[in-house]
Amino acid sequence: MIDLLAPLSLIRDPARFGGVTAGDCLHGTPIIRDGRLVGLTSPTGGTPTMILPQLVEAHCHLDKCHSVHRLGPVGGTLSEAIVTQRADKANWTAQDLRTRTARGLTEAHAAGCRLIRSHVDWGDTADPPLAWSVLGELAQNSPGLQRSALLGIAQLADPDFARAIGPLLASDNATLGTFVLGQPEASAGLRAAFDIAMRHGLMLDFHVDEGLGDLNGLEQIADIAIKTGFEGPILCGHAVSLIDRDGDTLRRIIDKLLAARITVCALPTTNLYLQGRRDGTPDRRGLTRLRELHAAGVPISVASDNVADAFCPTGQHDPMAALSLAVLSAHLDPPLGQWLPAITTHAAAALGQDPVHIDGAQLDNLLICDVTHTADLVAGRAALTPARKRLT
Repeated sequence: MIDLLAPLSLIRDPARFGGVTAGDCLHGTPIIRDGRLVGLTSPTGGTPTMILPQLVEAHCHLDKCHSVHRLGPVGGTLSEAIVTQRADKANWTAQDLRTRTARGLTEAHAAGCRLIRSHVDWGDTADPPLAWSVLGELAQNSPGLQRSALLGIAQLADPDFARAIGPLLASDNATLGTFVLGQPEASAGLRAAFDIAMRHGLMLDFHVDEGLGDLNGLEQIADIAIKTGFEGPILCGHAVSLIDRDGDTLRRIIDKLLAARITVCALPTTNLYLQGRRDGTPDRRGLTRLRELHAAGVPISVASDNVADAFCPTGQHDPMAALSLAVLSAHLDPPLGQWLPAITTHAAAALGQDPVHIDGAQLDNLLICDVTHTADLVAGRAALTPARKRLT
């Protein structure tokens, strides 16, 4: 039997799991009962291998992915990317969508993901777009795939639209999402979003403050969540403008995020590519305040976002790669095991799922990686493979 290294941050009860402490991990020989990893005994002295839960891709756009080859020049701001990608929708036939979305989903699975949330651009009416149906087909054979409707905030502020969209999303077991960027309708649209979610038992997922400067949709969302007593999961992606807050203002917003039990999702590839643009090399980081949020106890996640489209010409559907980039761009310091919940347990909870911790997990829900340090794991120095193949 091989020795294992289990990151402490991914163990629910390290004191009862056994093994010996080795940096930010526990080291030992696995104890397996009924197909579950229930503990560690003393290590044998051989070279250990890392074990961790399957990854969670908390935020991506499978409907847009792998379209960059036909877009021409795409380098620009968020608004320019939106215009470019919208023009490409003329190419979104059923076959085109099936080919590209299946490719993205295959990549995420190959990266070790068990749970994936894809946003889907909505249309001008309450009727589902073609991409919604295509991803629904994929989800039939991929139960870990969640769909989140990316709606316009002005649409949600329309009572007729709001009445129609709730039952539709509930019947599809989907998530309600919208884009919040300081629009005049933001306040009414956000109140409607919470009302729809509470009426129909929906999770909420916001693209919020995807820009630097004077944007404060994140605090608006927290205020409404607290006022309404909303109990479902809330995931807020981007929150880039939080980097422009500090001192008492930052503390006030963080306190509200904690009270509202909001998870903030950083999306380094797209935000670094689009934000802070200038004529020359950018001199600002388009990224939320990951270190401050983490230190305060706000759950954070990191995800791949856009892959090979108008919003990010490169990228990959791989949360570990996204976390590696976040380490560099946000100065997430070692021990790097402390950041692994951002692509596993915290991310799963934000998507409304019970987090998989190492202790007591079924082997089918665990991955093995032939590295001996969490820094090597996050750097992607070895492939992630199913644990069952190595432990049985």
